[in-house]
Amino acid sequence: MSWVDGQPLGGVSVHDRALAYGDGLFETMRVIAGRPRLFERHLARLQAGCERLGIVIEPHAVSQEILAFSRELDDGVAKLIITRGEGLRGYAPAPAAVARRILLGSPVPLYPSEHRAGVTLFPCRTRLAEQPALAGLKHLNRLEQVLARSEWSDASYAEGLMQDMSGRVIEGVFSNVFLAKSGRLITPSLERCGVAGVMRAELIERAGQAGIPVAAEDVWLEQLLSADEVFLCNSLYGIWPVTELGAHRWPHGPLTRKLQALISDLSSSA
Repeated sequence: MSWVDGQPLGGVSVHDRALAYGDGLFETMRVIAGRPRLFERHLARLQAGCERLGIVIEPHAVSQEILAFSRELDDGVAKLIITRGEGLRGYAPAPAAVARRILLGSPVPLYPSEHRAGVTLFPCRTRLAEQPALAGLKHLNRLEQVLARSEWSDASYAEGLMQDMSGRVIEGVFSNVFLAKSGRLITPSLERCGVAGVMRAELIERAGQAGIPVAAEDVWLEQLLSADEVFLCNSLYGIWPVTELGAHRWPHGPLTRKLQALISDLSSSA
């Protein structure tokens, strides 16, 4: 199932700047019973990203299109790609470029159910470049993640851990990272690089509402390894406890279990 600019089975021009330069953004939304989960957070991140990149969209029209697509999809994953549109050769955006909307529907990934009890992380060698102008955005330039994911083929690793060029822990290849220490919840700062996930934002808010101290700050590998608990989050699978990274082990601890319970409603069709 796919739509381009609101039309089923539409095509994309070879002159689209997404193809030449990765000039655009995307959102990946879990759809249950025709409704996209964390929809307002997805829209807010998309709009903020478009504003930062100078891509003009009509938020209400985009919102209505996503909702219509989700109703038709009913259950699955809806991926929205916003490109700057067509342009001539060269980096400079064409002043008259019109943003393009691409919607792709797919089945829900079949992640092993045991991942909810604990996963093993692969220590990626690929580092994330520091670019504050793009930090937090879910832009189309994902070659760092492609390189990182190509580092392992062993299915015993559910995810890979990524650091920046200075060695700070930033995120997973397709997840955000949290650690717990002495009852306090910490997630890496994303001021230099990384994707500000919608589930990450949801967990920060819900943890605060539940009285759990939570902060976004620089995290170094030594700090991660000395944590009481570590977990990953993503809008499609929720929370995966990390129980192993190299020689280090963590429990599927009480704070991680509590947070899994706090977001249980996001996997319900009610």
